[in-house]
Amino acid sequence: MIRPAGFRGAAFGDAANGNARDDGRLRGRLSNALGIPSAWASVQQVHGGRVITVDEPGLAAEADGLITVERRLPLTVATADCIPIIIEGDRSVAVVHAGWRGVAAGVIGSALETMRELGDSPRRAAIGPSIGPCCFEVGDEVLAAIGGFAATTIAMTQSVDLWSAAEAQLRGLEVWRADACTVTDPAYHSFRRDGTSERQVAVAWLP
Repeated sequence: MIRPAGFRGAAFGDAANGNARDDGRLRGRLSNALGIPSAWASVQQVHGGRVITVDEPGLAAEADGLITVERRLPLTVATADCIPIIIEGDRSVAVVHAGWRGVAAGVIGSALETMRELGDSPRRAAIGPSIGPCCFEVGDEVLAAIGGFAATTIAMTQSVDLWSAAEAQLRGLEVWRADACTVTDPAYHSFRRDGTSERQVAVAWLP
């Protein structure tokens, strides 16, 4: 588990923590470790650009980002190569699931705009473990959809640097990056590496 320094309520789980979004026993264990309630809010992730505001735990609508102003309401997304992003404002917090389709659809900007519509100012963001440019082999259509950020994989094929693409959309904020690739690091689940249905979670909350 990674706890980014300087964040009030942010944690990126790994494979050892399991999919605490869907497994109540694992959620209770991780909640105890983090000192937060075991009732979390989540969404039906669809690789899009929609972000919703929630004020209670449970599974909400189809979306790829959640925001709350409620104290001690944990928000979560689950990933296995897509980017989990946590954004803190003065009085709100957001968690975002951003694969390349979500980045292209503007899910990060939607989260920032929704926080501002709530009268808050986004201050800092944390980009968690996900597929790195070393391993994200893509075609020209993905490169075009992201708007650049070309890179090269360790196999010398065309790649996209999603970490930098996400950071660019977080302009004006203090950004922390894990720079941990889920494909090359066996501590994380990776769909690209294993075709797994398992996920790890990112959790954000206001203390």
